Amino acid sequence: MRATNAAASRKRRKRTLEAAKGFRLRRSKLYRYAKDALEHGQQYAYRDRKNKKRTFRGLWNLRINAAAREAGITYSRFIEGLKAAKVDVNRKVLADLAATDSTAFGELVNTAKSALEAKG
Repeated sequence: MRATNAAASRKRRKRTLEAAKGFRLRRSKLYRYAKDALEHGQQYAYRDRKNKKRTFRGLWNLRINAAAREAGITYSRFIEGLKAAKVDVNRKVLADLAATDSTAFGELVNTAKSALEAKG
């Protein structure tokens, strides 16, 4: 007699249908369609986890640029100055400082400006 391991198959199908809960029409009711819908959704999720990082970095750069221009320096010159001064602060923190703590960001701008003057 052929063993089908029905318990494992049922568990797998049940897990898939529970994950597809909330999908529309047959995508939430029928295993065949739910499996396809979940697979497609997981592909989008994988892709968009990468895109999220890209999007946030762009947002941080915009915020840093806006605050730097208010202080009288461009974004690229500001980053160049920070590198010359050997200040190792990532863009996420810089953007947060630009948005919430303008005095600390002003100090970083002054550090970057003085490093640029010393450089060239």
